[in-house]
Amino acid sequence: MSQLLGFTILSFFITAMLLIPFIDFLYKIKFRRQNQVTKDFLNNRAHVFDKLNAWKVGTPFGGGVLIICVVAILTIWAYGMFNVEVGGWDLFVIFFTFISFGLLGLYDDVKKLVNGKKTMIFGLRLRHKLAIQIVLALVIATALYFKLGYSFVFIRGIGLTNLGFLFIPFAAFVIVSFANAFNITDGLDGLAPGLFLICLLAFLAISSTAVDPALGIFIAFLAGSVAAFLYFNIYKARIWLGDVGSLSLGASLGVIGLLNGRIIALAVIGGVFVIEVGSSLIQILGKRFLGRKIFPVAPLHLYLLKRGWDEPKIVMRSWLLGFLFAIIGLYIAFIK
Repeated sequence: MSQLLGFTILSFFITAMLLIPFIDFLYKIKFRRQNQVTKDFLNNRAHVFDKLNAWKVGTPFGGGVLIICVVAILTIWAYGMFNVEVGGWDLFVIFFTFISFGLLGLYDDVKKLVNGKKTMIFGLRLRHKLAIQIVLALVIATALYFKLGYSFVFIRGIGLTNLGFLFIPFAAFVIVSFANAFNITDGLDGLAPGLFLICLLAFLAISSTAVDPALGIFIAFLAGSVAAFLYFNIYKARIWLGDVGSLSLGASLGVIGLLNGRIIALAVIGGVFVIEVGSSLIQILGKRFLGRKIFPVAPLHLYLLKRGWDEPKIVMRSWLLGFLFAIIGLYIAFIK
């Protein structure tokens, strides 16, 4: 455990040293948030956000690029330096998830800058983005099932439940769900990265007790890098993750839960993400099948913002709720 904490500290300081010049670089290439006048797929979410937070326009995004680069390089370095035994397919699942979803998000971010003011489509169309996510998730799930032998879900009180071939669509659903849950939650300064860091620390505790040093090292470096980023992302943020970060980190959280075999614990530890994506899903279903909105606006953090809650208040209380969920999730994971 001490070694993992050392990796976290190392990652924190390296990311922190690189962030300021990286932010300056994003300003220089004008990789910044534009005025967003298009309709978002979640109940005009973008319009409501801009109306309540006009001062955020011009903030650079793309912090996920730095996190992906730092964590990937440090993880590979640690595997070689400390002779960590890691199978080729384990490495594939971890890095393919981390990098492929990041590349998808980066493409979406770049597309927003290119045609954000020229068309009524802000970034990739939802159906296109979702289709690509499903394909990527199915590749990862197939590798987990056929190459790593994952076909089970651990349920407390029941034990290991073998899903057989159904594990593939189940795992793909988990990955896509958490990728989008993170993306939806990443709407207020520090909200999603702070919740993600809490989840990572919980899974770092779980991984430290399991015989899986490769995953533990990846989580340790990721936690340190995200913690350094969070310093610059809290209200008022100097940089945002962008889709490149939110899709990559969300999908990685889903894979971490799958590799640990703790799906129930994952759903609880990431409870705030589940609530956020759940509120958006309810809104979509209400509009489609009932012909009306269930909430004035979704997801939950935007509803609270519209109700007059201050942004830091929403974020802090969400972190506290996330901490509570993490404790409950750890209890579920460790109880005998």
